[in-house]
Amino acid sequence: MLLIQKKQKFNFSFLKRTILIKSLVVIFATGLFAVNNSGNFLSNDKNSSLLLKPINNLNDKEYDKFILGRSFFSIPWVEAPSVTTARDGLGPLFNANTCVSCHPKNGRGTLFADENLSSRSLLARLSIKSNDSDEHKEYLIYKGFVPEPVYGNQLSINGIFGVDYEGKIKIDFEEIRIVFPDGEKQILLKPKYNLENLNYGELNKDVNISYRIAPSLNGMGLISLISHEDILANVDENDSNNDGISGRANFVYSNITKKNELGIYTWKASVGFLKEQVAGAASNDMGLTTTIFPDGNCTKYQKECNEAPKPRDMIDLPDDRLDAVTYYLKNIKTYEAKKTKEYEEGLSLFEAISCSKCHISSFNTKKGFKISPFSDFLLHDMGKDLADGRVEFMANGNEWRTAPLWGLALHEKINKEKPRLLHDGRARSFQEAILWHGGEAQNSKENYMNLPKEQREKLIKFLEEL
Repeated sequence: MLLIQKKQKFNFSFLKRTILIKSLVVIFATGLFAVNNSGNFLSNDKNSSLLLKPINNLNDKEYDKFILGRSFFSIPWVEAPSVTTARDGLGPLFNANTCVSCHPKNGRGTLFADENLSSRSLLARLSIKSNDSDEHKEYLIYKGFVPEPVYGNQLSINGIFGVDYEGKIKIDFEEIRIVFPDGEKQILLKPKYNLENLNYGELNKDVNISYRIAPSLNGMGLISLISHEDILANVDENDSNNDGISGRANFVYSNITKKNELGIYTWKASVGFLKEQVAGAASNDMGLTTTIFPDGNCTKYQKECNEAPKPRDMIDLPDDRLDAVTYYLKNIKTYEAKKTKEYEEGLSLFEAISCSKCHISSFNTKKGFKISPFSDFLLHDMGKDLADGRVEFMANGNEWRTAPLWGLALHEKINKEKPRLLHDGRARSFQEAILWHGGEAQNSKENYMNLPKEQREKLIKFLEEL
């Protein structure tokens, strides 16, 4: 009898283990454990060093590549020739000598440096109108815009020894008073940015100057894990549902694939791949050549720039190091707000006034977990007040990519000051940023202005935690 009981007990235990193993197989096969995987990538730990940390579970080889990428992202570059051959090749014209100069601790840049001077995070992108020549048509196909002939793609505020910098950015504002239906008043700052101390002569008479502040690098790698199908599902170019929102995709030429790709990075969604974005920043901001952008950033009108000493190697940032920097940015931790009761209440208000039609709160990733970037990565007409007049591939002068909102909660932790919002840093608060919205976002702005003050404050607190 005792033997029979032991046998029954064994069979029952064996049966439980069998069921458990089969259940786990089903769970893994159907991706039900994917939510746990998100913890490797996401964190709601709001501290100043979060964006410097690697994702969980990197093996030794992966961690070494992460550290290598971080070193080339953080350690200053020097001008050539130099004994530091791994990091020479800076300039001859440049804005900053490190990536972190524009992206402090991988966060969003600041508008001002010391003494109310513009920081290196504020860039002046330059272009001119196309004259329909074959040369300009080629520029539009392969660069998306026509660069300013003398100063090129972007104003360089620094130069190496013997090479004059191109110019400086002067910041000024005009005050605009806004009154809410309930009587609340808000002062907006309309930027009156200008370029001064131009060392290479006058700008082209048809020049367009678009001022851009360096965005946060939060979640840059996870953006690439959103399927293009999910992004394109929100395209409504002709506003077929009559909601006033008509997001458009920007298809852009890639120097990596040599064909048009869906743009998902930059203020106008003009870059399709993170590696290409890194290479573009290396070229425009630091004057570093890569196999993607092998030409220097001197124009034919800049004699000293063209005659400056050359580094030993033709390519300043070779592929293995460019890949390491890209790998580093793809594998830093991503901040995502904690889903508290206050978060859910704020999200309900956000959705109620239609902000979420462009700032989409969540996407599924190819790894099976959800992320909350609060962007649709599409182009939208934001009205004349925010228009910069600049064309970038299919993006016109009124359009901007919906700016992701996640990670902005870290800015004050990193920089000890509140973020200056929108593409050019004009907005000192989320309320100011909302009040600048026009075009497709006009109705959402008006909906916000008509909310009771208590609900407006609740919505702003929600945004400040994203």
